[in-house]
Amino acid sequence: MSQRPRSLRYEYELFVEREIENYKESIPRSAILKIGDDAVAALQSEPQLALTEILLCAEVDRIIRGRLRMPSFATWRKRRLKALKEFSRPERWGFRADSAFARAALAVAEGHVLVAGVSAEGPAIYLAANGCAVTAVEKTEDVLERVLNAAAEVGLTSRVRCVGEDLTNWLPDRPLNAVVVAAAALSGLSTVERARAIELLQQATMAGGVHVVEGSVGGESVSLDELRDRYRGWHITVERGGLGVGYGGETFLARKEVA
Repeated sequence: MSQRPRSLRYEYELFVEREIENYKESIPRSAILKIGDDAVAALQSEPQLALTEILLCAEVDRIIRGRLRMPSFATWRKRRLKALKEFSRPERWGFRADSAFARAALAVAEGHVLVAGVSAEGPAIYLAANGCAVTAVEKTEDVLERVLNAAAEVGLTSRVRCVGEDLTNWLPDRPLNAVVVAAAALSGLSTVERARAIELLQQATMAGGVHVVEGSVGGESVSLDELRDRYRGWHITVERGGLGVGYGGETFLARKEVA
């Protein structure tokens, strides 16, 4: 089941809140106290207004918002929709529109997709921008941080979940419509570990679901013969190209038959 996206209005409020809190953390305490004094003075000038801590905090935020010259919701919304449209283009991330990955992404739009071992944010963000709920499984923290930062940039955080594990330590916890696995996620595992990981992903995948597995790229590789053996009973094709900008290699595409 796909995650319900948050409204743009709510995302805008989160954006404003983050900017205000970042500003507070960037200035010395004396500057914060000065803003507090300005807030008290402004509130005391209001007729018959009880000065409370909640009102004071709100006035401090209002003053900071003015100093930051925050865009209106209409302006922010226009920028956000433009950025989201750009992020939904495969070319933005170095993919061909006719690649196995891009085709699979469009085929499962609004479904739940697992992305494992990908060293860049592109695949996860492209999927999320095209309506998918994404679980990114990667043990490298800076990769997960890039994914989350890119998702926050265009309001996709509700569609992206990051898990700091590899495929030997993580089990699918919900049905999957598609699986995207980089060569690095499997090549570092033993034959037994690969077999077990693939089996669990296959079991979690719904009928008609798609697996996109990077067979080889750079110094990482997984035998295509081994993948064919693991995916017996699935509809299989092999195409040129990997999952990242400028990557060569081959991509293994398997679709689970509908019973």
